[in-house]
Amino acid sequence: MKLKCDKIERMRQLRREVMALEGFLPSKGKEVDRRVQLGPMEEAFPEQAFPLGVNHEFISNTASEAASTQGFLAAILGMLLQKGGYCLWLGIRPQVFPPALKQFGVAPDRLVFVNVPREKDLLWTLEQALSCEALVAVVGEIRELGFSESQRLQLAVERSRVTGLLHRHRPVSLHALACATRWKVVPLPSRPEAGMPGLGFPTWKVELLKVRNGRPGNWQMEWSAEGFQHIIHEENVPNKPKERRYA
Repeated sequence: MKLKCDKIERMRQLRREVMALEGFLPSKGKEVDRRVQLGPMEEAFPEQAFPLGVNHEFISNTASEAASTQGFLAAILGMLLQKGGYCLWLGIRPQVFPPALKQFGVAPDRLVFVNVPREKDLLWTLEQALSCEALVAVVGEIRELGFSESQRLQLAVERSRVTGLLHRHRPVSLHALACATRWKVVPLPSRPEAGMPGLGFPTWKVELLKVRNGRPGNWQMEWSAEGFQHIIHEENVPNKPKERRYA
């Protein structure tokens, strides 16, 4: 009986060691705690922690989805860079509006944009950036990515512990990649505060399509100065003021 218990405990230890290597558990002795607060979305991950030191894939098919995805990425970056560090944002023609990133907590001096003129050079540049231990995160706007190429990017982050955020706008193929997660962010109509003019906070339907060792799901989320808020109501009527209820 004792031998069986020892085997079970050893299996648990091995599983935790593998999950730590994959970024699902905090590394022991790490100086800076860069936990990303995602509210109820965290329940989808092992140990309820957004995995760091891995690559995350984000899919968008329209211009509005791409803009929403960039906002979601900016919110994650704001949390990752809250305690210092730097991030590179790579792409051929990045469409993000830099001044708007401050709304998501991203300090301008923490983010560097790199425009790569040719698609074939983007993968190499992205791999080099993900291998740089001086960085906290790298955003790569890359349309097409093969499985073997994604493995190279995975090996890079395993060595450097940099968190990769790969935004694929209008990809031709959605085959499996060596990424820890696959996301899709869709815009929803914002809701103005009751009695207040103008637009409300950014609101999205966030879908976690795939997650290694976790449970996929979808949520309606709103971003404000307090961070991510889970919207309980299901209907989304544009320009109709309504009291919000949060989880």
